[in-house]
Amino acid sequence: MIDSKQAAEALADIDDMVSRVRQSRIYDLASRLIIMWGGLVFAANIATWLWPRQGYYLWIAVYVLGIAGSFAISASNQPSSGIRSFDARMLAAFLMLVGFGLFCSSVLGHFTPRQQGTFWTIYFMLFYALAGLWFGRAFIVIAAAITALTLIGYFFVVGDTFLPWMAVVNGGGLIVGGLWMRRS
Repeated sequence: MIDSKQAAEALADIDDMVSRVRQSRIYDLASRLIIMWGGLVFAANIATWLWPRQGYYLWIAVYVLGIAGSFAISASNQPSSGIRSFDARMLAAFLMLVGFGLFCSSVLGHFTPRQQGTFWTIYFMLFYALAGLWFGRAFIVIAAAITALTLIGYFFVVGDTFLPWMAVVNGGGLIVGGLWMRRS
């Protein structure tokens, strides 16, 4: 027979284990999504650097591929988790996020290409940091690191090297962050 103190300790251990498993599952799914988006962002920054006049179309293609990839990763995750992680609500949230960003960057402020690259990176990292408040500190660390490196690039990286810098910082940062989340 166990006393109430031992029962409370056992329940606390179970709650701790459930919390760790939940965070592990979230990190597993998030890492796959972050790595995919990181690869797309890396490729888009390099492609925009090589073909700057096509940048607008390249980024639209990245968003379309990223959304399709997010749906595919979510669908592949559903059998093991029983949860559809990227659904119509997530699509609507993403479209609102992008719509508001477009309004801010195109209507309220007329940004240069360098300012656009900086704005969009920092803007998306804000939402990574917010996700970290609910889902784990790794999101906050990734967002803070990419934001800091983006600002360093904005102020100190000169000329045509900014887009390759952003490919490494944003795209590469997401890939490294996603790989790190897998180990957490």
